[in-house]
Amino acid sequence: MASAESQLPYSGGSQHKSVAALFGDDLDSQPLWFKKDAFGEANFDTEAYISDLRRFVPFDTLRTELRSHQAVLKHELVELINRDYTDFVNLSTKLVDVDGAVLRMRMPLNDLRGKLLAVRESVSGSLAALQDGLKRRAEASASREILELLLDTSHVVSKVEKLLVELQNMPEDGSHISNRPETIGLPKDARNGDEHVEHSASLQESRSRLLERIASEMNRLKFYVARAQDLPFIQNMEKRIQNAERALNASLRRSFEVGLERRDDTVIDHCLRAYAAIDNTSGAEEAFRSAVVAPFVQQIIPTSPEMRVVGGSSDQLSEVFKEIEALIQKECKFLLDISVATNSGLHVFNFLSNSVLKEVHSAIQKGKPGAFSPGKPAKFLANYKASLKFLNFLEGYCQSQAAVERFRSQNAYSEFMKQWNLIVYYTLRFQEIASALDAAITSLISSPSHGVHNRDEDGSLDLALEPSSVLWDCLQRCWKEDVFIKAVADKFLKLTLQLLSRYSTWLSAGLAARKTGNSEKPAGGEFPTVAASEDLILVSHDLKLLDKKIKGLLLQNVEAALAPSSHEIISIVKQSICQGADLLLDIIPALTDVLTEAVADKCVEALKQAKGITATYRMTNKPLPTRHSPYVASILQPLKAFLEGERILYLTEEAKEELLGTVVEKITTRYDDQAREIITMAKKTETTLQRFRQGAARQRGGGTDTSENSISDTDKICAQLFLDVQEYGRRLSALGISAAELPAYVSLWQSVATVDRQNDIKL
Repeated sequence: MASAESQLPYSGGSQHKSVAALFGDDLDSQPLWFKKDAFGEANFDTEAYISDLRRFVPFDTLRTELRSHQAVLKHELVELINRDYTDFVNLSTKLVDVDGAVLRMRMPLNDLRGKLLAVRESVSGSLAALQDGLKRRAEASASREILELLLDTSHVVSKVEKLLVELQNMPEDGSHISNRPETIGLPKDARNGDEHVEHSASLQESRSRLLERIASEMNRLKFYVARAQDLPFIQNMEKRIQNAERALNASLRRSFEVGLERRDDTVIDHCLRAYAAIDNTSGAEEAFRSAVVAPFVQQIIPTSPEMRVVGGSSDQLSEVFKEIEALIQKECKFLLDISVATNSGLHVFNFLSNSVLKEVHSAIQKGKPGAFSPGKPAKFLANYKASLKFLNFLEGYCQSQAAVERFRSQNAYSEFMKQWNLIVYYTLRFQEIASALDAAITSLISSPSHGVHNRDEDGSLDLALEPSSVLWDCLQRCWKEDVFIKAVADKFLKLTLQLLSRYSTWLSAGLAARKTGNSEKPAGGEFPTVAASEDLILVSHDLKLLDKKIKGLLLQNVEAALAPSSHEIISIVKQSICQGADLLLDIIPALTDVLTEAVADKCVEALKQAKGITATYRMTNKPLPTRHSPYVASILQPLKAFLEGERILYLTEEAKEELLGTVVEKITTRYDDQAREIITMAKKTETTLQRFRQGAARQRGGGTDTSENSISDTDKICAQLFLDVQEYGRRLSALGISAAELPAYVSLWQSVATVDRQNDIKL
């Protein structure tokens, strides 16, 4: 019963746990943040564990969970002890004669340890002996390699010296290097002469073959020396090697020059291969330069004083380059073709840059030093463009784009291009072009004579003012062929935008000063400030025409100058210039405002006479007016004269109508303001006089005259203004403007008309 009862709680607890686990309510489940496996780690740190958990778990919760885990561990320990308790108790009875067993096991183990130590010592000794032997063997092998290297070096040096002696013992050619084949006198016996030529050619070919062989051995010698150059043996042989190298270079140069003189492809090929073998490409390039290039270049560009012709020196290079190109084609093409032949292995030579271009550059520096001077921009540009054509001619001998890039990467090419100081050239052009525009806009500008109108080739009106014409000329010059250089295209684009900005700033500053009434001379000239209204028409015409010309003809010139650049670059440049041209159009609204204001000011001058109406009818017995005042005929006279002037030809019909409407609107608005002011003052004065009269009548003790049939002075003034406004409306109609449809005139009419005629406008 007791055992059965003891099992009941266990089975019941199991059943309860299984049910709880099934429905998600496991009492023994632990939170996700509690990782009990961390306690078993070797580097477990209690303080770090608690400090990490306390950042997001309360201390009480952590303590509760740890105590719960402790209780579980104790429970598991008790269960473990109870499960194996019988074996634990019987352990002491089974451990019988343990010490004896240990002694029996210790003795063989000690014997085994001794044997292992003896074997270990033996192996260590053998290993040390083996390593020592390998070390001595490596040292011996290295010494042997060095000895073999020294022997090979000595053998190659002796071989090179022997071959050089053999070369020196070969019979020299009877012809001199400087003699051309066509200048050699033929022997009396033509057959013997042919044999002599054949023998000489065979001899030179043999020498060139021997030189190529010696160069190959010298290349091997350099390889050996590079590997053992620090050894005393090699250092002692250095003088012999240098002597052999000098002798080889001298003989190789002589043979190469003979081959160049006779244009013997076989000899030249062997010599070039020899030069390439000893890595002395500069020697071949210098030999070709001095033997072939220098003579004909110095004939064209004399460098010594005794060779120069008196009065014949000129810094122009175009004709010089043409002569040099012809002689290059004649004298140098054969070697250039050999050096660029397919699978020749001779592509290491740069005769174009290090021989031809270098000699031409040196000759120009000595014989025509002024050719590189930018002090005379026109000559400088001509020489620069001629040099670019010459470089393009040389690049024509390159067989691929990679060869062109290699040609341009040479020092001779970069040094030649550095001679052309394009920055100084641009600075001079900048001063020349910018100063022309600055002088045009800062000097006293005279308006064109009446009746004289500049016209374009198609018969349309051209630019009217001198600053506008100068600006257009300057913009065109920036991109003309005789000024523009593509290498500094960004600077000429900047100059173009600066010219447009300078011109627009000049006009804007003048108009702003004129509008504010500033009497001081604005920056950039006073023409916009003091110009007559007729001249402002010319300015407006020039701004619109300049915008048209810039976005038309100028952009075409820019595109032609930048060709063959990418479409993206040309598009960006054209967009920048169009934005600069838009600055000119941005001035037109302010210019139109100043223009209409100037014309309106002239017309408003006649309105000042309207103030005399008050004096005419105040304190007088004049009857009601029956006709308009004389000043009305003068109000629109300046506007009419302006519209009938010769300068109006520079405005389109649409612009005329817009200008007429704006001016009339301003005049009518001012007329309205002045009429209202006159009527207001008249009414105030009438009221004041009426009060004085009433006060005087009271003092006399008499009645006040309040006759309703009397007409006041204010009524007479308003009647006169009404007649004037009617006449003004009729004169507006004569100009083609409907007064009744003009808001400013409606306001003016209502300010002077009687109540019954406020909305009935009849002229």
